[in-house]
Amino acid sequence: KEYRRQRQMCIRDSPEAVRHFAGRLNKETARVSEMVSQIINLSRLQSDQPMMTPQQVDVCHVLAAAVERNRELADSREVNLVVKAEPDLEIQGDPAQLTDAVSNLIHNAIVYSNPRARVAVSSRLVHDVDGDRADIAVADNGIGITDDDQRRIFERFYRVDYARSRDNGGTGLGLSLVKHIAQAHGGSVDVWSKVGQGSTFTLSIPLPSLEFDDEDPVSYTHLTLPTILLV
Repeated sequence: KEYRRQRQMCIRDSPEAVRHFAGRLNKETARVSEMVSQIINLSRLQSDQPMMTPQQVDVCHVLAAAVERNRELADSREVNLVVKAEPDLEIQGDPAQLTDAVSNLIHNAIVYSNPRARVAVSSRLVHDVDGDRADIAVADNGIGITDDDQRRIFERFYRVDYARSRDNGGTGLGLSLVKHIAQAHGGSVDVWSKVGQGSTFTLSIPLPSLEFDDEDPVSYTHLTLPTILLV
């Protein structure tokens, strides 16, 4: 009680202390608000209709929006954001969800990088035996992730560095959201990382396949997405 009384007196008598605790309060309020929003989004992603507005999505636009969302954070940490996007690459999906997924990956790359580091965001078309897909990669030369942590990073509320994540407004839900957004689009997210060298997260989204009507394969075409099973 005496410590609390002295702290309250210190806050009352020191404008600097008031600003300090007000800043902490604002940061915690924003973090809790973001956590609630992410929990709601996770619940929606696990529903019967995880994509609310599926449409043709330009991957370049997704990358640009996600990078712009993290520009202020990158500037504050003097992190150089480099973007290399394959032109005219489109996928079928929810643009808001895809932007959230890429933004979360960029945010983590910035937070877990040292000042004046480099974060590269790229996209490319991949031709595979199972069908064409779009790969969106976010690479950093930060602290890296141990093998044990790599096995758990997509779990809800799991954090590699709790203090660093919390100081930067992290909730421990970002990568779980990325995983579920990838699944909702019939895709996946993978990670490569080595301690002391950095990490690369790759979001892979299959491109819609073309199906032709037997009667007129030229005039009657439509796009189909793979059947998605959420677990």
